[in-house]
Amino acid sequence: MSSQKRLFLLDAYALIFRGYYAFIKNPRINSKGMDTSAIMGFMNSLMDVIKREKPDHLAVAFDKGGSDYRLEMFQEYKANRDETPEAIKIAVPYIQEILKAMQIPIMELPGYEADDLIGTLAKQAEKEGFQVFMVTPDKDFAQLVSENIFMYRPARMGNDIEIWGIPEIQQKFEIERPEQVIDFLAMMGDAVDNIPGLPGVGEKTAKKFLAEYGSIENLLANTHQLKGKMKENIEANKEKGILSKKLATILLDCPVTFDATDFELSKPDVEKTDAIFQELEFRQMKAQFDKWFGSGKEYDEIDTNGNGTSDSGTPMPAKKATPKKSNEDQFDLFGFHEEDSNVSHASGYASLENTEHFYQIVQGEMGIKLLLQNLEKQTSVCFDTETTGLDALNAELVGLAISYEKGKGFYIPFPENQEEAQSLIEKFRPFFENETIEKIGQNLKYDLKILANYNIQVKGKLFDTMIAHYLINPDMRHNMDVLSETYLNYSPKSIETLIGKKGKNQLSMRDVPLENIKEYAVEDADITFQLKQHFQPILEKVGTKKLFDEIEIPLVQVLADMEAEGINLDVNFLRNMSVDMQKEIENFEQKIYEIAGEKFNLASPKQLGDILFDKLKIGGAKQKKTKTGQYATGEEILSYLVNEHEIVRCILEWRQMVKLQSTYIDALPNQVDAKTGRVHTDYMQTVAATGRLSSNNPNLQNIPIRTERGRQIRKAFIARDENYTLLAADYSQIELRIIAALSGEENMIKAFQNGEDIHRSTAAKVFNVALEEVTKEQRSHAKTVNFGIIYGVSAFGLSNQTNLSRSESAALIDAYYKTYPRLKAYIQEQIDFARNNGYVQTILGRRRYLKDINSANAVVRGGAERNAVNAPIQGSAADIIKIAMINIHKRLKNENWQSKMLLQVHDELVFDVHNSELETIKPLIQQEMENAFQLTVPLVVELGEGQNWLEAH
Repeated sequence: MSSQKRLFLLDAYALIFRGYYAFIKNPRINSKGMDTSAIMGFMNSLMDVIKREKPDHLAVAFDKGGSDYRLEMFQEYKANRDETPEAIKIAVPYIQEILKAMQIPIMELPGYEADDLIGTLAKQAEKEGFQVFMVTPDKDFAQLVSENIFMYRPARMGNDIEIWGIPEIQQKFEIERPEQVIDFLAMMGDAVDNIPGLPGVGEKTAKKFLAEYGSIENLLANTHQLKGKMKENIEANKEKGILSKKLATILLDCPVTFDATDFELSKPDVEKTDAIFQELEFRQMKAQFDKWFGSGKEYDEIDTNGNGTSDSGTPMPAKKATPKKSNEDQFDLFGFHEEDSNVSHASGYASLENTEHFYQIVQGEMGIKLLLQNLEKQTSVCFDTETTGLDALNAELVGLAISYEKGKGFYIPFPENQEEAQSLIEKFRPFFENETIEKIGQNLKYDLKILANYNIQVKGKLFDTMIAHYLINPDMRHNMDVLSETYLNYSPKSIETLIGKKGKNQLSMRDVPLENIKEYAVEDADITFQLKQHFQPILEKVGTKKLFDEIEIPLVQVLADMEAEGINLDVNFLRNMSVDMQKEIENFEQKIYEIAGEKFNLASPKQLGDILFDKLKIGGAKQKKTKTGQYATGEEILSYLVNEHEIVRCILEWRQMVKLQSTYIDALPNQVDAKTGRVHTDYMQTVAATGRLSSNNPNLQNIPIRTERGRQIRKAFIARDENYTLLAADYSQIELRIIAALSGEENMIKAFQNGEDIHRSTAAKVFNVALEEVTKEQRSHAKTVNFGIIYGVSAFGLSNQTNLSRSESAALIDAYYKTYPRLKAYIQEQIDFARNNGYVQTILGRRRYLKDINSANAVVRGGAERNAVNAPIQGSAADIIKIAMINIHKRLKNENWQSKMLLQVHDELVFDVHNSELETIKPLIQQEMENAFQLTVPLVVELGEGQNWLEAH
C-alpha cells in the first residue's frame, strides 16, 4: 500500500465535449428549454472521479482563447474545427460556478491550452512526490506519462475506466518511451487539431517507422532508405514533419504553479451548489450533494466504494495507490436516468415524510359504499391502478388509488382471487362509466387497458397529465417524478423503495405491506391530480387545449383498443426465413473474406476500418477517423463509397441482413403474447416531437420497406383467419399535398387538383418538356427534389442521391424554385416565424419549439431551420391521420362492425376486415381518411388487400 499523495488534473473541455456527445441522441433539456447535456456530462465525470478515487488533491484546467505559441508557428492550427455548439458555450460558466462552489481550483491562462497547463502542473507535482492522474480521453497526454504520472481515461458507455501507465503506453503505441508519442502524433498528423503530419502515414506506418528509426528526426535523416511514393512524400514534407512535432509537444513551462494547499480537496459550499442545481433542474445530483455533504461529511467520509469510515466510525482499509476500477457505466452512475434512480431525497423537495397528507385505506361494504357516494358528487377525479406488472394485457389489479383533493386520497386493495376482484371492480363500474365525472391520470392508456381486462370501459372526459405536458414542452421528459419535482417541487416515493430494483429478486406489488402500498399509490394519484390543476391553464395559454381535447385525448382509447387487438403473426414463415437468411449471411461473409484476402471480425469497426482503408486503400488516403483513432465505418461513410469497391456493397448488404435477422426475423416470434397468440405493439403519443406516434415492443414503424428483404418481413403479418382479409389504407404523398396547401403554391396545387402525377408534372415543368415526354430518369430526379425540399436538400445532397453532378443538381434546384416560386418564400416565412416566435406549428396548432433557431453556430442553426420547415409538414400529416383514426374507430364501434383497426405505420392504417364486410368497409375507410381535414388540395388514399401485410400494401 502506498501513502503517496495523489493529484487528479481534469481536462475540462475534453470532458465537456465528451459529455455533450454522450447525450447527443437524447439531450437533457430542462423545463426552461435549456440543453444541460454538457454540464451533466462533465459533472458525471467529475463526481465519478471523486466517488471512485477520493483524491487528496484535484484541479480542473480550461483552454482560454487557444494556443498563442502554436498559432505563431502555424496559422492553420485547429482552423478546421467546427464552431463550438451553443450548449457547450452556455455550459462553461455554469461548470465554473459549480467548481467555485465546490472550492475546486480552476486553472486557465489566456493564450494557453489546458494540455499545457496540465503538463506543467503534472511535472511540478511529480517533483514534489505526488502521484498524478490526468483525467482525459485525449491520447495526446500519453506523452507525459512517467513513473508517477498516469492517464486516467474515464468510463463511457459501459466500458470501464482505463489507467495508462508506462507499460500501457508502450503496448498501445508500440514504442519504448512515452515521449515517442510526440513523434507518433507528428508522423500521423491530427485532423481534429489540423496538425499536418507526413502524407500517407497512418497509424500502422507510424508505429513501423518508430520501431525502426525511434524518432521523426531520425526518420527524416534516413529517407534514402525509403522507396517510391512514400520516400517522395516524406522528403517533400520534412519541414511539415518537424513543425508537426512542435505542434504536438505539450509545454511543460507554463506560468502556473502547483500549490499543494490550494489544490487540496475540501467540502463544497452546499448552499451554493444547491442553488445552481435547482436552477439547472439537476434533481438527483442535488440530492446526492445534500446526502453526502449536507450532513457535514467530508469527501473522505463518503462511503461509496467501501472506503472511508463505516457507519460505526471504524476506519476502513486505506486506499491503494492505483485507482480502483469498476464496471459501472459512468452515465448511469448516479441514476440520473430518473426512472432508474433509487436515491433517497434529502432537503430541497417536499415529500411524504415532510408534507401533511391524509391517505386512507378503504375496505369493507360500508367503506366502499361511502367512497362511491362521495365520488358521485365529484366533477373531476384522479385514479391510478396498481398492478402485478407492466404488461397491461396480462397484469392483474392489486389496488386502486383515488384522489380528488390536494393532499387527500383513498386506496382500495384488490383480492388475488380474480372472481372476487371482478366483483369488487363491478362496484366501481358506475363511477368509471359516469359521463359527467372527468377522469384524470398519468399515462391513462395503461389504466384503460387494465380496466378493459375486467370488462370496464371508462367514459366521460379524460385528462392525461403526461400528454398535457408533452403538448406544453415536447422536448422534455414526461415521467411523473420529473413533472412533480419540476412543477410542484415535490419528490415522490420511488417504486423501487417498495419492490426493489429490476431483476429476478424484484418483488411483486402483491408482496408489499398494505400500508406501504397505500402511501405510494395514493401519493401518485394526489400528485397527478395536482399536476392537472397546474397544466390545464398552461394548455389554454399556449393554444394547444383544442388539440389536447379533440385529438390527443380521444386517441388514447383508440390506441388502447388497437394495442389490445394486436395482429396475427406467421411464426413458421419467420423461422424458415431465419434459416435462409443465416445461409445468405454466411455466404456474404465468405465472399467478403475472399475479397479482403483474409478473415477478420466483420462486427469490429477497428478491424473493418483497417481492411478497407489501410489494406485496400478505398476512398483515397484521407479517411475520417473517430476520436479513438480508428476509422469511421458507419453506414453514412460506407454508402458514399459503395461504387468504389465491391467489398463495400457486400458489407452494407451483410449488415442489413444481420440487423433484419436480429431485430425482426428472430425477435418477432418471441413477442407473440402467450394468451392471445398475437403481437401487441405499444403506441406512444409522447415521444416524437413532431406529433407522430412511435411504436415499441415490437417497433413496427422501423421495418424497412425500401429493400426486398425488409418487405418480406411484412409477409409474416397475416389476417386473423381465413374469414378475414388484411386491408391497408395509405395516404398518397400526404406531405407534398400539405406543403402545397400551406405554401399556397398555385402550380403545385393545380397539379394535385387535376389529379396529375406530381413527380411527372414537376419534371415536365422543371425540364421544360411535355408531360408525355418526361423520361423515367427525369421523373426520378423530380421525385428526389420533391421529397427532399422540405428537408433542405442541397446540391451536394442531391448529387449523392442521384447520378447528377453537383452543378447539375444546383441547376435542378434553381429550376425547381423557379417552377414553384411560392415554395421558396414559404420556407423563408417559416424560418422567420420561428426566429420571431421561437416555435412553428401545425394546422391544428401543435407546436415545435426551436431553441437553436437563432444560434450563432451555423450547423446547429441550420438544423433548427430545417425543422422550422419540416415540423409543420410532418406534424400536420400526424394530426390528419390521428383525426382519421378517431373517426374510423368511432364508426367501427358505434355501427358494430366485426372488422378492427390494428396498426398505424407512418401514413398507413392496417385493418383486419371480415370478408363479409370487405366491399362495404373500403369506401367507409377511404371516405373518412380523405375527409379527415379539408385542405386546398385533395387528400388521396390508396387501398390494398391480401392475406398478409405485404400483399395488402
